[in-house]
Amino acid sequence: MKFDFFNDKTPPLIGVDISSSAVKMVELSSSAKGVYRLEGYAVASIAKDAIVEGNISGLEQVSESVRLAWKLLNSREKRAALALPSAAVITKKVLMQSGLREDEMESQVEAEANQYIPFSLDEVNIDFQVIGPAINSPDEVEVLIAASRKEKIEDRVAAAEEAGLKVMVMDVETYATESAYTFIASQLPNAGKDQTVMIVDIGANMMHINVLHDNQSVYIREQNFGGSLLTQEIQRRFGLSTEESEIAKRKGGLPESYEEEVLNPFVLSLSTEVARALQFFTSSTQYNKVDHIVLAGGCASIKGADVAVQDRTQVNVMIANPFQKMAMGNRVKQQQLAVDAPALLIACGLAMRGVD
Repeated sequence: MKFDFFNDKTPPLIGVDISSSAVKMVELSSSAKGVYRLEGYAVASIAKDAIVEGNISGLEQVSESVRLAWKLLNSREKRAALALPSAAVITKKVLMQSGLREDEMESQVEAEANQYIPFSLDEVNIDFQVIGPAINSPDEVEVLIAASRKEKIEDRVAAAEEAGLKVMVMDVETYATESAYTFIASQLPNAGKDQTVMIVDIGANMMHINVLHDNQSVYIREQNFGGSLLTQEIQRRFGLSTEESEIAKRKGGLPESYEEEVLNPFVLSLSTEVARALQFFTSSTQYNKVDHIVLAGGCASIKGADVAVQDRTQVNVMIANPFQKMAMGNRVKQQQLAVDAPALLIACGLAMRGVD
């Protein structure tokens, strides 16, 4: 399979996001240009430690979760788009002469890749895309090269194909997030133009920060912080298993002391982490302020998280919902979608690869 970060759309596809805690699937359709409909989505949890630091260590368990999510999605579509974690992909922008043929470009990309990839080229898959003319040099074009080790790609493909899917596209999580962000930008003043927007995607173990200025990514960073800290605290405090804690976290049913003694301190530390990320961004870049914070990931649905972050940072906070203006298929339970939407950003961006 081609390492396909940049290729054009290949309709239709299911967007499959394999994170450290769950498999998330989204299926979109489109009736006219820019008019989208959410046909369905599904979430299935993954066994603890089946994915460690973005690497699949329990192939069977991950495949089982993919199979379950696909069953819940209840779709006839088999073709899928997956993504690699950003940490598994090396990207570099280079300048090349404009007007090169495809094969000339390919050999130049390989020569460039040889210089900055710390592995033998036999071990990696490479893709490239011409971004456009170079800013200060009319005879050159800017080219983005992306490379990843074959084993990282093969593991994800194997997990999906063992579950019965056919992988057509391998993207990068950051790019998929940026694709889905186009739906969120339309909900911002002036559709996000001339604004600096910080997407904070807080998953089970990691907080991914992607800042866009004028709807273009200008900064990416990760911090160790996630919802598993809340799960562990529920386990410790109330003597539950990991699985029971996860269910209780989402569905409720914990003792009255939970909110005050466990949830509120977690939300406070979440807001502190976001404030720290914000300060780090403004002090280490040319941008001295952020206009909006978009909270995404499973933690964005935690009660009071958005209010706490807004109080702490004094920046307007919104919870990510890329589906807000879409039509809904009859398989979608809208009330549940309101809770799940913030965690579906990557899966939504991947599903967009299958819609013209």
